[in-house]
Amino acid sequence: MTQSRVQSKSGRKRSPFRRFMRTLLIMFVLMFAASGAVVAYMANQVNDVTSSASVELERGDRSENRTEPVSPSKDNISILFLGVDDRDGNLDGRTDANLLATFNRDEGSVKVLSIPRDTLVDIPGRGEDKINHAHAFGGVDLTIDTVEQMLDIPVDYFVTINFTAFMEIVDTLGGIEVDSPIAFTEMDSADTQNAISIDEGIQELDGEEALAYARMRKSDPRGDIGRGERQQQVLEAMLRKGMSFNSIVRFDDVMESLERHVKMNLSFGEIVGMHGYASSLNEVESINFRGNDATYSGVYYFQVEDQSLEEVSTELRVHLGLEEPEVTDDSEAEDDETEE
Repeated sequence: MTQSRVQSKSGRKRSPFRRFMRTLLIMFVLMFAASGAVVAYMANQVNDVTSSASVELERGDRSENRTEPVSPSKDNISILFLGVDDRDGNLDGRTDANLLATFNRDEGSVKVLSIPRDTLVDIPGRGEDKINHAHAFGGVDLTIDTVEQMLDIPVDYFVTINFTAFMEIVDTLGGIEVDSPIAFTEMDSADTQNAISIDEGIQELDGEEALAYARMRKSDPRGDIGRGERQQQVLEAMLRKGMSFNSIVRFDDVMESLERHVKMNLSFGEIVGMHGYASSLNEVESINFRGNDATYSGVYYFQVEDQSLEEVSTELRVHLGLEEPEVTDDSEAEDDETEE
């Protein structure tokens, strides 16, 4: 691969959709965690959805990086969330968001790694390319193989979702309430410019409006920071609405939306087994790579720094219990003081 330019940056600015999909997927992690609170009440609906959305991987149930099968109810696990900007609902093509979530059973903690879509990786059987091309080349199976090879960890489960599901869920919940810091106009889900108008102050938003509220950046004087805070507002509003008593009545409609727009290899029993993470809803730790913008043969890539890749891999392996945490001088000193 011929290198024409490399710049030391943390990465080019991500598109509003990719940033929004990252928040949507984190929300989906938390919704899984919270689902145990109502799963007994809505067991039949959840079971039907997981059966319909179920996809079997070519490798089978167990990652080749595991010596034994794992279960969310008793083991540390990982889930790869893939966001697809997919208007026809087929959930194929390139991925616009790739998030790997690791769940530590003993700690009840969740870590989420965001892998930029333009990250330069070695795709098994294809060579070096952008990670989002792995899904186009070989679907979920090849994407999982690529992530496992890159990070030296097992990917136990996967979920693919598009933002149509997000809009439908907001509408099914009866909308959400946010406190908009500014008034602005934004494109709708069909990319029609200025189709959505949001006023300043307390607003009730439907699915289209909530998507616009979460995507907008250019009209916000605070840019990415302002958008990030609005996305957090949407996330929290959806969780509050989703866990309210009134929303239990609509739970089957939410499940129907997920059934149409989600594919995964999590079973009903495995989702139930994740209810122990519900207390971690406000303690999800986000992880990001350090890296550089690079151009090879006129094509842009995000190139992860070798040291950052090693650090992230180690952090996730420790979180999954695959290796022991490194003992630091400070921790050794604390042990000595305890012994005294």
